[in-house]
Amino acid sequence: MSLLVVGSIAFDSIETPNGVAENILGGSASHFSMAASFFTQPRLVGVVGQDFPDEHRALFASRGIDTAGLTEAKGETFRWKGRYHADMNSRDTLEVHLNVFGTFDPVLPERFRDSSHVFLANGSPTLQARVLAQVRQPKAVFADTMDLWIDTQRDDLLALLPRLDGLMLNDSEARQLTGEANLVKAGHAVRRLGPKFVVLKKGEHGAMLFGEEGVFVAPAYPSSQVLDPTGAGDAFAGGVLGHLSESSAVPTTSGLRRAMAYGTVIGGLIVEGFGLDRLKRTDRSEIDRRLEEYRNMLTF
Repeated sequence: MSLLVVGSIAFDSIETPNGVAENILGGSASHFSMAASFFTQPRLVGVVGQDFPDEHRALFASRGIDTAGLTEAKGETFRWKGRYHADMNSRDTLEVHLNVFGTFDPVLPERFRDSSHVFLANGSPTLQARVLAQVRQPKAVFADTMDLWIDTQRDDLLALLPRLDGLMLNDSEARQLTGEANLVKAGHAVRRLGPKFVVLKKGEHGAMLFGEEGVFVAPAYPSSQVLDPTGAGDAFAGGVLGHLSESSAVPTTSGLRRAMAYGTVIGGLIVEGFGLDRLKRTDRSEIDRRLEEYRNMLTF
């Protein structure tokens, strides 16, 4: 099986109550790919500028990430700077420089078009639809979205939703999209808009899965040290889709429950370091060990 991700690659500058990191590798596609690489060899499609260093390309290669879809454009790589509040749940965006990502219009390499599993990372729904049109017969297509697209491209987003097996979004975005204040009602309402499954990400409170068999709640993995929550949602998605791809699975409720457990464990790992640092220092055996610990936490 093969897993395709299309999304951003960035340089992040991050301030948290526990430290500062400048110009580290970030972006949705980077976090997703690193997480998914513990299960499969993800195919990455993104754009970087002429300032993108060889060491980052080497990191992707060392993790078995296929970068045939990574293009270099004239200009600088997307940059983001943010500062987290004391509770680590909210943050202020201090700077955004889209640079080459602002004109990103991905064209998939020919051999990427047979990908069985697809993740359309947060981006314009019109761009996500153009990417999806290039994939032949995927078994599973998941997408992420955000408040900006709900506000500015709502009709395009609504047109995309019935084409998805799963949509990932956070609790406030689900309320915004549906007008439902109650989160359970909001999750069911999003699903009625078209996707077979809806995953609501709730940060330190875990995630909720809505499907035809009802609701499943996965609490967050209780990490004792949270240094940087940046990219945790994309790492969670990488764990979910990575496991589905590894198991050659067409999404089912039971399969997604186990996949969400893996995503939760990886999301709990990535916050223990800045950027991708913690994922660089782990392996599948630690992930599987934490998965067993997580399973025991939920058994009663």
